[in-house]
Amino acid sequence: MREILLILLLQLIYVPILTLRTIFMVKKQTKVAALLGILDTLIYVFGLSLVFSGDQSVLAMIVYSVGFGAGILLGGYIEDKLAVGYTVFNVVIENKNMELIDDLRNQGFGVTIFEGEGIEKTHYQLSILTPRSRGKDVEETVKKYEPKAFLIAYEPNRFEGGYLRRRR
Repeated sequence: MREILLILLLQLIYVPILTLRTIFMVKKQTKVAALLGILDTLIYVFGLSLVFSGDQSVLAMIVYSVGFGAGILLGGYIEDKLAVGYTVFNVVIENKNMELIDDLRNQGFGVTIFEGEGIEKTHYQLSILTPRSRGKDVEETVKKYEPKAFLIAYEPNRFEGGYLRRRR
């Protein structure tokens, strides 16, 4: 029974590390990804050897699989809390709301304003680059001033220069 619990524990460690390794690879942070790769492979091989060497192999395989699923949930939770990387928000509003813009800038966000032609009238687009950890702050501030704003968020894979780089 100790082996079964150890298999579950290893999966709850292995899969979040695997998740983070993949995310760091995608974000081009290869040194961190390589270190996590060494660790996740070591845990994987050890855990798999426990599954195939025990007397309770069917139960061990089920626990291994359940642990993998639970590890995915845990890995997603950890990644969300780490919030590695940046988010770009494009916010489309009907009027040039200087209260919103000033509030965002006072919170330390760089805001670039574009004027654009809509079907019926002129609209304004705010472009905001922020660390992912501050994404909720941007969303809450926008919704506070402009509840009907059209908001798009995406993660850039590379950027250079600009307001945010000068502040770091």
